[in-house]
Order: sequence, then C-alpha cells, then structure tokens
Amino acid sequence: MLAAAVTRFAPDDPLAGLAVGEVPDAAPPAAHPDWAVVDVRAAALNQHDLWSLRGVGLREEQLPMVLGCDAAGVVDGREVIVHAVVGALPTKGTPEGTEPRSLLSERYPGTLAERVAVPRENLVDKPSWLTWQQAACLPTAWLTAHRAIFRTGGAEAGDTLLVQGAGGGVATAAIVLGAAAGLEVHVTSRSAERRERALELGAAAAHEPGARLPRRADLVLESVGRATWSHSVASVRAGGTIVVVGATTGDPDQLGIQRVFFHELRVLGATMGTTEDLRALLALLEHSGARPVIDSTFPLTEARAAFERLARGEQFGKIVLTV
Repeated sequence: MLAAAVTRFAPDDPLAGLAVGEVPDAAPPAAHPDWAVVDVRAAALNQHDLWSLRGVGLREEQLPMVLGCDAAGVVDGREVIVHAVVGALPTKGTPEGTEPRSLLSERYPGTLAERVAVPRENLVDKPSWLTWQQAACLPTAWLTAHRAIFRTGGAEAGDTLLVQGAGGGVATAAIVLGAAAGLEVHVTSRSAERRERALELGAAAAHEPGARLPRRADLVLESVGRATWSHSVASVRAGGTIVVVGATTGDPDQLGIQRVFFHELRVLGATMGTTEDLRALLALLEHSGARPVIDSTFPLTEARAAFERLARGEQFGKIVLTV
C-alpha cells in the first residue's frame, strides 16, 4: 500500500528521512486479534510527525515506520474517526497489565497510508455533518485542545482564556472551541496576519507577544515553551491555571517559580484525550456549529509537499492528506 514513512532519522533536516512509497499492507498485530483495518479517506499532519522524522520517540530497529496519528475512514462499511492513543498512562487506578500509552506511529504503524490497523475500541462514528478532511483533523490537535481547556483546565463560560501562538493546530482549535463555549479568548502572535485571522475565528482580542492583557486570564494554553513561558506565568490570575500541551521552542530558561507558589498557580500537562473526550468534542462541534480549520489539502502522493509546508511553519490550521 502507499504510505508516508520515516526511513532514517535526520535531526537537522527531518524531511531527508521521509519516503512516500509502497510499504507492507496494514494488518492487525498477531497479539491483537481484536484490531480492525481501516480504509483511510483522509489523514492530518502534526508536529509529532516532524519529531518522529528527527528520531524522537522511535528507535532505529523500528524503521521504516509509517507516520501519522490522525485519520478518518471506513471499516466494514462504517464511517469512523480513528482515536490515536493505544494503551494508557500507568497512573493510579490504571489496571495492572495495561499496555503503556503510545500514539499511532510510535509503536504501531501510523495513519498516513491507504490503510491503518487500530484497536476496534479506538473507532468513533464519524457524523455525517463532518467531511472526511474535517474529521481527520480531530484526533490529535483538536482533541488535545478540548481536553486541555475543559477537562484539565476546567474552563467555564465567561472565563478568560489566553492562547499562546496563533496558527498551529492546537492553538487554532483552542480559539474556535473556546469561542464556541462562551470563553473570552485572547491570543498572541508575532504575525499581524495571524492575529487578524484569530479575530475572524472568534478571538476577543489578539496581541503581540509579551503584551499586557486587559486583565489576567483564568486559563493559559501553553504550547510554545521558552518563547512565551514568562508571559504565560505573568498573565494568569492568582489561583489560575496554565495547561502545557507542548513546547515548540524548547524548555523555559526560568520557571517563574516564585509567582507560581506565591499566587498559588496550577501548572498542568495535557496530551490527547480519551474516546469519551473525542465524543464530547464532537458534541460541542455539533451544538455550536464550529468546524475544524483546514489550512490546505494534498493527495497522499504529494505528502512531501505537505510536509515541506508544515516544516516551514506556514500553515494556519491543519494540513490534510486525502487518500
């Protein structure tokens, strides 16, 4: 089958290890007969794919590995969205013997292919009011944003949300979902064009990086890291929450620990979500009429061009591959 895969690691030039070509057909692992093979209709790219190409989270002996976490497709005549998380974190209450958590393309082949094998419990019905491309945007970035804001962050209508860095998949999802749920959304970006687009998506205000907000936020969604961390700590109210979902610019130089303890801030992490979270995300989209923001669409055969756009950071919203 046709797929986009990492064939070698290239930390400084990740696309050097990208291959678009034939790989063995998808099949359930021998130890998992309860898995199904999904005929992929659309799949979305994530920063996770670039990290995989750099060698983060993978070993040489796993190569070649099909990339991709997000997909929507058909199995046994059923239209589905693929939940990308296999296993679970070994937290308190996790049943003994549960497989450690991984995402598709980390331990098992990913979704940037004509077919993908996944656990049947990971299949969520695709509603008819979503296109294939829109459905493929949801399982990683949009699910992460939804969980971070509402489950981990505990946001409620009327709260103020600060989203650091407009344009990426998680940040764009956070703007749309926050506005749809009645939050006052503020966003930062170096780009005047991206600030304007954030306003068009429903943000109440868009600021240059480091700008003082009209009032401190109840919740900050932090996906940038070093470049915005100090601003995040300074911009959240006493007793407020910073939810960290990524660090594209690396770890902060200073944590601002004095403000964290003196103002009793909560700093929490969030990644992805459960199938229940995915269904809750779908319910919000249906109720509000909000839809995923798609930057561009490429056929699977042109996956390299899609990755080039992702690597340059030119996208606003999700980049989607169609099969």
